[in-house]
Amino acid sequence: MARANFLFTSESVSEGHPDKVSDQISDAVVDLFLSKDPQARVACETLTTTNRVVLAGEVRGAGMIDTAGNWAPGALEEIQTVVRETVKRIGYEQDGFHWQNLSFENHLHPQSAHIAQGVDASGNKDEGAGDQGIMFGYATDETPDFMPATLYYSHKILERMAADRHSGKAPFLEPDAKSQVTLAYENEIPVRATALVVSTQHAVDYCLPHSDGGDAAKYAELRDYVMGVFRDVLPQGFVTDETTIHVNPTGRFEIGGPDGDAGLTGRKIIVDTYGGASPHGGGAFSGKDPTKVDRSAAYITRYLAKNVVAAGLARRCTIQLSYAIGVAEPLSVYVDLHGTGTVDEAKLEAVLPQLVRLTPRGIREHLQLNRPIYQRTAAYGHFGRTPDAEGGFSWEKTDLVDALKAAVQA
Repeated sequence: MARANFLFTSESVSEGHPDKVSDQISDAVVDLFLSKDPQARVACETLTTTNRVVLAGEVRGAGMIDTAGNWAPGALEEIQTVVRETVKRIGYEQDGFHWQNLSFENHLHPQSAHIAQGVDASGNKDEGAGDQGIMFGYATDETPDFMPATLYYSHKILERMAADRHSGKAPFLEPDAKSQVTLAYENEIPVRATALVVSTQHAVDYCLPHSDGGDAAKYAELRDYVMGVFRDVLPQGFVTDETTIHVNPTGRFEIGGPDGDAGLTGRKIIVDTYGGASPHGGGAFSGKDPTKVDRSAAYITRYLAKNVVAAGLARRCTIQLSYAIGVAEPLSVYVDLHGTGTVDEAKLEAVLPQLVRLTPRGIREHLQLNRPIYQRTAAYGHFGRTPDAEGGFSWEKTDLVDALKAAVQA
């Protein structure tokens, strides 16, 4: 039986966190390739460190690189441009990491022919999964966006801080930041915050006095600003006099971003998904084109789980899919309604594949994933976002609700 009263915690990281810088660069490369060729194949890993960005991985796509491994005229320059523009957009113009001055290395190379032969459609063979693995989707009625509340508010805190930094409202903020939210649940409903944490990179001396500097008044300004964000973002009454608050608990945080800690693509998979409230198959999303089921199947399971909850068939829903590399159809479909459902899980397991074909091609076509829509996913979560006019976050739509209701009643 699920616990009714408990504390739960999730964290988020800002767009300027070194791992998120890497994710955004990798997805900027994915978008570049897909903008040239909707059938492009990309597996791009990014390393960021002190004034250096390194790309590695396998790629294929008309207009960028041919099957013989020759780069199209200007392609290498385009890749470097999107890398520098991504870093600039985030806001890094620091001595230790600057969009204009950083050293750039590109080690992308043509996709393995052995992978291509298993993944590509040919003859009577449908397009196969780009890798083996298990993928999970989750939804809960805790928030209007059907996301775990602890992660939802962790993201919102950092999104607000980033917006204030970019607008100039909070000029003492620098790009790197982390948040953490602990909520008390009563009868499975979040009712108040018991602990809130923000660690943010800041301008010089915006910390408590230390032997090497600091200014108590500037730190008070920073802390008061963060407290205001907490109260604005969380529901009224969630922040109380009993809420434990930590703002930059280590003290000084002037050296941050890739200069303070190396970043790698795919290291924030729990931040990207459900904040620990759901299982995770282990595969990262960023840097991968939508033939990779690590990404596309995680999106379709979220889509299905969200529609199950939006249809009123459960208050919580977890869905798992599994695949083998080169094989089109999933090997298994699993549904768990966590004791909150009004329909049998086995019924959903039978119905869902009838409503959406769960092959890599079927997923991509249903969600229209072969578009340059991925860089926007690489900070503040891939889920719980608003679908946009360009096709981004199509997996957040609830357009399957009516068909789902009809199917389970049949």
